[in-house]
Amino acid sequence: LADGYVDGEFVMVESEHSAMSACVGASAAGGRVATATSSQGYALMIEVLYQASGMRLPIVMTVANRALAAPLNIHGDHGDLYLGRDAGWIHLMANNPQEAYDMTLCAFKVAEDEAVRLPVSTNQDGFLVSHTAQIVYPLDDETAYKFIGDYKQRNPMLDFEHPTTYGAQTEEEWHFEHKARQHRALMDSPKVIEKVFAEFKELTGREYKLVETHNMEDAEVAIVAMGSNYETAKIAADEARKAGIKAGVVCPRSFRPFPIKEMADTLKNVKAVAALDRNCPMGALGALHNEVAGALNAFGKNAIMTGYIYGLGGRDTTIEHNLEVFKDLAMNAEAGKRVTPLQKFINLRGPELSFFKVGE
Repeated sequence: LADGYVDGEFVMVESEHSAMSACVGASAAGGRVATATSSQGYALMIEVLYQASGMRLPIVMTVANRALAAPLNIHGDHGDLYLGRDAGWIHLMANNPQEAYDMTLCAFKVAEDEAVRLPVSTNQDGFLVSHTAQIVYPLDDETAYKFIGDYKQRNPMLDFEHPTTYGAQTEEEWHFEHKARQHRALMDSPKVIEKVFAEFKELTGREYKLVETHNMEDAEVAIVAMGSNYETAKIAADEARKAGIKAGVVCPRSFRPFPIKEMADTLKNVKAVAALDRNCPMGALGALHNEVAGALNAFGKNAIMTGYIYGLGGRDTTIEHNLEVFKDLAMNAEAGKRVTPLQKFINLRGPELSFFKVGE
């Protein structure tokens, strides 16, 4: 902005809570608004994230997903992503730096579509993606702006000829209906996301889907993962196939809204599935595990499900770790039932930590 490259306003605030509050005000006033955060800052924003989505404001936020304290940790996991998954935002996942760039461009176009008008966050693994040196092919400024298009105001608060109220109180009379309309917009947004992805492919040749897959055409076992481990798991799947395991990998590009039907269709012929959660579920099975299991159950699929917790606080998760998961899955598939623990922790120091072991 100081160099004149950006024509807009930069607002310096004292906290992330204030940052999102400023975004809400600027967006309600009729501006195109964006911000970025992660970890504890994201947690401080939570109250206002619900305000942004409830007011149907098309704010775009880039999140470098990092761990939540305590203990204090600056490195990557999905603690902040999972914290905000039910805040009414669309969440798009990026697995590498190129995708982080591409998803951010697409996010503006999705958020501002008249059928959506909801905030969108683009998520990338802290440090493992956000600080990775990798070649990225950006669009030139004119092409990028043309793709997103001019901003179309909707009910701007500063249009005094057409007064608009933001932040109204509804109570039991209208709160239910308001949230139902918001939920419907989220559930219908995949149509817009797919349309935007198709336009982006036509422009750049880079193709994105609601559910990304690798080696799933004839897969008998599959890992479902989000973020940088998706690419690691793809290499592991290729290695597993050399050992005779028909392994595949699946990644939901859209964590919210979760692609329930697409996920079930992708896994319809798989015998055993492992969902890898980069977040400690604190007294439950992992959130991604439960989403995948729910999708399978909803559409009558019977794959054997297990869940793995990995990579907390930036802990490395290697090709070999993913290969071990594929070996577990192969045992479950061969037995036709779960013979490994329902939940296991990957690359944990000390004794193995697992729950709901067979026979216990």
